[in-house]
Amino acid sequence: MIRDCLKTLLISDFNIQTLAGYLENDSMSPSVKATVPLFGQVMPILLNRNSECWNQNYDSAIIWTRPEGVIDSYRRCIEFERIPEETVLKETDSFVEAVLSLQDRIQSILIPTWTEPQVMAGYGILDMKPGLGLSHLLMRMNLRLAEKLNDSPQAHLLDANRWNLMSEEAPYNPKLWYMGKISFSNQVFKAASSDIKAALRGIHGEAKKIIIIDLDNTVWGGITGDDGWQNLRLGGHDPEGEAFADFQKALKVYSKRGILLAVVSKNEESVALEAIDKHPEMILSRSDLVGWRINWSDKAQNILDLLEDLKLGTQSAVFIDDNIAERERVRQALPDVLVPEWPLNPLLYKQTFLRLTCFDTPILTDEDAVRKEMYHAEKQRENLKVSLSSMEEWLTSLDIEIQIEELNKSNHKRTAQLLNKTNQMNLSTRRMAEAELVTWAKQNGRRLWTLRVSDKFGDSGLTGIVAVEHYGNAVTIVDFVLSCRVMGRKVEEMMVYHIVEWGRAENLQKVVARYMPTAKNKPCHRFWMNSGFKHNASNESFTWDLRQPYPKPEGIRIKGPKFRSIP
Repeated sequence: MIRDCLKTLLISDFNIQTLAGYLENDSMSPSVKATVPLFGQVMPILLNRNSECWNQNYDSAIIWTRPEGVIDSYRRCIEFERIPEETVLKETDSFVEAVLSLQDRIQSILIPTWTEPQVMAGYGILDMKPGLGLSHLLMRMNLRLAEKLNDSPQAHLLDANRWNLMSEEAPYNPKLWYMGKISFSNQVFKAASSDIKAALRGIHGEAKKIIIIDLDNTVWGGITGDDGWQNLRLGGHDPEGEAFADFQKALKVYSKRGILLAVVSKNEESVALEAIDKHPEMILSRSDLVGWRINWSDKAQNILDLLEDLKLGTQSAVFIDDNIAERERVRQALPDVLVPEWPLNPLLYKQTFLRLTCFDTPILTDEDAVRKEMYHAEKQRENLKVSLSSMEEWLTSLDIEIQIEELNKSNHKRTAQLLNKTNQMNLSTRRMAEAELVTWAKQNGRRLWTLRVSDKFGDSGLTGIVAVEHYGNAVTIVDFVLSCRVMGRKVEEMMVYHIVEWGRAENLQKVVARYMPTAKNKPCHRFWMNSGFKHNASNESFTWDLRQPYPKPEGIRIKGPKFRSIP
C-alpha cells in the first residue's frame, strides 16, 4: 500500500518545475511531494552526498536530462565533431554509474530516455548510418542505458519519446527554452506525470490485475438479445466491426502479460455465451475469461460477487462499459474500482484502452504469464470441493506439495512482487523494494524462506513468504505472507510448522508473531486466532512455546530444508 505522500526528488539539467506541478496536483494516486533543486547540477547532486538536497530522505528520484546536457562527447557530435562511438558510450556508462550511486539512498529511481535535441541538423539521409548518424548514436546511447540499468531492481527506464508522440502540440517550444529553460511543452510534462505516477503505483504493488468488460456495444456492436449473434457488428469489412475486433485483440494481448479478463453484462447468459462461442469473428473465447456474471442483476453487485469468487479486492479491478449510467453506478457503489470514461465512437476504443496506465508493473514473472491458467485450475479445485463430502477429503484429494527454499537470485523478483501485492494473508503488510528486501534478508539474525505450492491441477507458483528475526532466545515472525490463491488449504499451518521446527532445531524458546491490523488483512488475524498460539490482546501478539512441537498438517508433502528438532 502506498503511503499518504511520496517524497520525490526531481534532478534535471533543465527547468522541471512544470513536471513538479503536474505531479503534485494530479489527483491520481499516489500523492507526491516534489523537491526540485537547482537545475543544471545533475552530476554534483548525484555524486556529492553533502549536497544540500540530501538533508532529507526521499522515496523516489526522477532523473530527466538532455543527452547533450550530461554527455559532453554527444554534445560535440551534434556539433559535427567526429567522436568515436565508443567514447560516447563510455561516457554514458559513467553517467549510469552516477545514477546507480543513489541506490543506497533511494527506493526507486526513474530515468526518462534521451530524446533528440530541440534543434539538431543531423546528417540527413546518413543520420541512421552506424558510426556517423546522430539518430543512430542516440539510439545506441539509450540502448546502453537500458543494458546498464537492467540489473538494478531500483532503477527503471521510461520511454520519453512516447510522451513526445502523445503531445498534440509541438513537443519542443523554442520560446519556452529561451525564456525559461523549459525543454518540453506542457502536454509532454502532463504525459510524463501520468506515466511516472503509473510507475510509482506499480512499484508499490498497486497495478490493476483484472479487466471486467461489458458485452453489448463494448466488445461487439449491437444487442445480442435483439439482433441475434449472426447480426452483430464484429470484424469483416465494416469499420466499426473491425474496431470492435481490434479492441478484443488488445484485451487478449493484455491477458498474455498476466492481466485477467472477466465479463459482467446484462443479458441472458445462454444467449451471450452462444455469441461468444459461435460468432466466427470473435477474438475472445470462454477460455480467455476467468469468470463472468451474465444476468439482469445490478452490475455493481455482480462485480463484487465476481471479485469475491476470484479472491480479489475491488482495488484490483478496471470496469469497461459503453453505458454512462452503468459506469456511474459502479463508480458510486465501488469507488476503488477504476471506471475509465469511454468514448461514444467504437473506432476510438482500442486507443482509449491502450492509453490506460493502470497496469504498469516494474517486473513480470513466470507466474504472471500463466495467471489465467492458474485461475482456471482453481475453478477445477472448487468444482472438486463441491463433489466431495468433507474439507479433509478435499484437501487430501488435491495431493498438495510445498517446496520451501531460501531467498535467492532466481526468486528475488517474485518474492518482492508478492510482498508488495498481498494484502489479506499478510501479518505486517510492510512494503519493500527488491533491493531493500535482499539487503534486509542478508543481515545477521534474519532468515527468509519462500514457498511454492502445487497440486494435481497445476503449479500455483511462488505464493508464500516467511521472514523471521531471532535475537536471544526468541524468534519473531516479521513477514507471514500467503497469496489468496492458496489460502485455506493448510498451507498456513505448514508455514507455522516450518518456523517452529527451525526454532526448535536452533534451541530457541519461543516464537512470537505480531499482527499489524489494516483494512484488508483481517483473514490473517482470523488465522492466527485459530492457530493454537497464545494470544495477547493488548498488543495483538501470538506466542508459541518451542518446548512443544507444532502439529504437522496431514496430507501435504513438503520439500526443502529439514531440521533436527531438539526434544
